[in-house]
Amino acid sequence: MNLRKIIWPPLIFFIMFLIMKEEVIAQKKQPNERFGFHFKGKRQHISRIPFEIYSNLIIIKVRVDESDTLNFIFDTGVSSFIITDQTIAKKLKLNVTRRVRINGAGEKDYLEGKVSLGHKIDIGDIQALKQNLVVLDEDLLKLSEYMGITVHGIFGHDLFERFVVKIDFGTRNIWFEEPSKFKIKKSMGEVYPLIVTQSKPYLEDLQIAQNGHDFQKLRLLVDTGAGHALLLNTQDNPPIYLPDKVIRANLGRGLNGEIDGNIGRIKKFKIGKFEFDDVLASFPDSLAFSVKFGEETSNRQGSIGGEFLRRFVLTFNYQKGYLIMKPLKSKYRETFEHDMSGLEVRVKGDNLDKFVITFVTPGSQADLAGLQENDEIIFINNKHAKTQTINDIYRLLSKKEGTDIEIFYRRGPALNFAYFKLKRII
Repeated sequence: MNLRKIIWPPLIFFIMFLIMKEEVIAQKKQPNERFGFHFKGKRQHISRIPFEIYSNLIIIKVRVDESDTLNFIFDTGVSSFIITDQTIAKKLKLNVTRRVRINGAGEKDYLEGKVSLGHKIDIGDIQALKQNLVVLDEDLLKLSEYMGITVHGIFGHDLFERFVVKIDFGTRNIWFEEPSKFKIKKSMGEVYPLIVTQSKPYLEDLQIAQNGHDFQKLRLLVDTGAGHALLLNTQDNPPIYLPDKVIRANLGRGLNGEIDGNIGRIKKFKIGKFEFDDVLASFPDSLAFSVKFGEETSNRQGSIGGEFLRRFVLTFNYQKGYLIMKPLKSKYRETFEHDMSGLEVRVKGDNLDKFVITFVTPGSQADLAGLQENDEIIFINNKHAKTQTINDIYRLLSKKEGTDIEIFYRRGPALNFAYFKLKRII
């Protein structure tokens, strides 16, 4: 199982797409009504919003109009407010003006959706009025199955564009601050230039060393909507090569379906003064990456995602064009590990309370132990599955080579037992 594959711009799974230029119609500002994201307090200039982490992705509580509290992925590069959950879409009073086609990574050419105008969005004590929603016709991402909680949608860019945004993965809090009130302090960390183009933030002069080559400079997307650590595009990018040892893998799902490629290790990865060894990297196939994004791929060589970003406190200032990075002592030196079991597990059931094996890698430790697709995990290492999250299971199966794994599972009406030791495969 691979934390890094859940969403593609993520769960990980990396979400990246382009919405047609005509997708959103600007709304006229009503008299005495504040338009766009703003603090609810008249003199307020900062707000703290707690978040949760699932599969290396940030989940924020949101309300749309008078809805119940909803779970949204907070993504640096998503320029629209996207509703992916069809149940919620049916409950909202949609004011549909047009249909749109959405391009993205995966095997399909595009997805279809509709634009609805004039909605109110509440996030803690931040609010936006007269906002437009993009409602997908079909949720191909199946985010809830990957993440173990109900996920209703994705958003992000409008908040990053409007405020200075500080994401603390240690305390799991996000601070939104008025840019005019924000001042850089030395204690905040290292400052790096941030380039925002087509609503997406990029870092330049990042460096990798691999396969005996000297350090090469890269331009990478900073992507909080992706679960992987590092994604690199080998297509038409001579500084980037496939590592000597790779494994074939399904890298996750994009808006348009499955994404395949390779997973390997980069010998060294540097961002300014920060240097990391043996970083796991995903290398998507060309049809899943280059062909989908056209000209955009010529200006970048990949992205850094949640498995890497969670090791820092990050402060984004889109207006001034910089990113501040401060390492978290508790996470900074954690090794980058891939699944060592050979299992793919998804959360199923109406209440998302069943952990079902959806794929077993041939010849893997789990395969040799007799586990099969559609087996339901009941106990894992003496803990009932219902007391665990999908994150707990991901981390256990990527924990340490030689770790004992004991699984009681249900196959049809019968209960069975499997035992194996984790074995590093990459």
